[in-house]
Amino acid sequence: MKIHVALFLLFSLVNTSKAAPRAIDQFPDLAKLPDSSAELQDAIDNRQLIPAGVHRITKPLEVDLSVLKSAIIRPASGAVTLIMDGPGPAIRLRGNHEGSAAPKSFKAATWHQRMPVISDLEIVGNHPESVGIELVGTVQPIVSKVAVRWCHHGIRIAVRNRNIAISDCQLYENSGVGLFLDDVNLHQINVSNSHISYNREGGIVVRDGNVRNLQITGCDIEANMPGNSQKTEAANIFIDVSTSEFDKSKSIAEVAITGCTIQHSANYGQNGQTIAPGGANIRLRGKEIWPIDSVTITGNVISDTCTSIDIDRSMDVTISGNTFFAPKPANLLVSNSKRILVNGNTFNPRQFERPGTIQFENSVDCVISDCILNDFKTKDGALILKNCEGFQVRGNVLTGCESGIRVVDSRDSNIHDNLFRKFTGKEKIEVDSKSSDLSIRQ
Repeated sequence: MKIHVALFLLFSLVNTSKAAPRAIDQFPDLAKLPDSSAELQDAIDNRQLIPAGVHRITKPLEVDLSVLKSAIIRPASGAVTLIMDGPGPAIRLRGNHEGSAAPKSFKAATWHQRMPVISDLEIVGNHPESVGIELVGTVQPIVSKVAVRWCHHGIRIAVRNRNIAISDCQLYENSGVGLFLDDVNLHQINVSNSHISYNREGGIVVRDGNVRNLQITGCDIEANMPGNSQKTEAANIFIDVSTSEFDKSKSIAEVAITGCTIQHSANYGQNGQTIAPGGANIRLRGKEIWPIDSVTITGNVISDTCTSIDIDRSMDVTISGNTFFAPKPANLLVSNSKRILVNGNTFNPRQFERPGTIQFENSVDCVISDCILNDFKTKDGALILKNCEGFQVRGNVLTGCESGIRVVDSRDSNIHDNLFRKFTGKEKIEVDSKSSDLSIRQ
């Protein structure tokens, strides 16, 4: 399984090319624009705001917080567009905070760097290795009302940061990741009220690092994977430490994903072709020595990817009060995990005919309760437990499904008080001969 995941990730990286420059589509006179890198860097170094207009730059605008203190990067007046016509970030905030978020860890000088702000501007990429914004060594930075388009990554967060707030942003159609937490040591980050869409290697991606207290709230996160039939492991939200399987220092925990729409685009290929086969809305990839830990997925609308939620090697995950529709084919896949609570969700293919499967494999001490499973078109089990133990499956309503609950090589579990309506299958609860210590009551 570990080798398979690694090869899949490698395949995705090899087959995902950085986009060709696009800014000329919006700015036909781009070649006539002077290089404003030096002029804008001088303005930043002298603590001035950015003058209104369209500015072409060819190297990063460096904001050295140890010198500038708490910088503000925004227009002086009117609208500002930065065209990044070179590699690297259009704007890089660089501080030198080395502590945690605890007050006693701060050096007095670091407080002069507190709460730098980037706001109210547009960044358009015109180089295959351009990035919108990069944050390194910062404390309490705010990125607000910023649009990033046609770069490789929209916002990249690296090395070490604390207490980040990202809100009201538009991260759209970048060839890489919309918001990339790239092997970063980061505790406390809030991402809210933003549109993160059509970023071809993922919407919000957390890869390796040491990350705690990630809140994703009130966002629209859509179609962040290849827009064709290319196989992928990309996801709208991808939290991944699987490639550092022997390094316990790289771990991710304490994540809340609430009140978002997370969707697109498996079902809308021509002639029924699947777009981005293998893609997911939310994908958690932990590791045996440190599973992804303490995740809440609540109150979201989740739809239209190959798998709605895909969880491996994770623990203490709550999936509650969400609305799922239009999977292609699966709603929920959970493997090698423990203490997963699935409660009070609705699952419906809506206008499509889909298997809609919910499957747990090699997992322990989980609860599936008070959910509605509607019109699952599969004869192999709408809800499947394989090699599982310590499960409670109770109070669910399965309506119009072609098969029911299937239990394979599982033990020490209770399956009680589930309601089957308009059932067209043969066995509502099917148990193989290898399963034992089960309490079953329809």
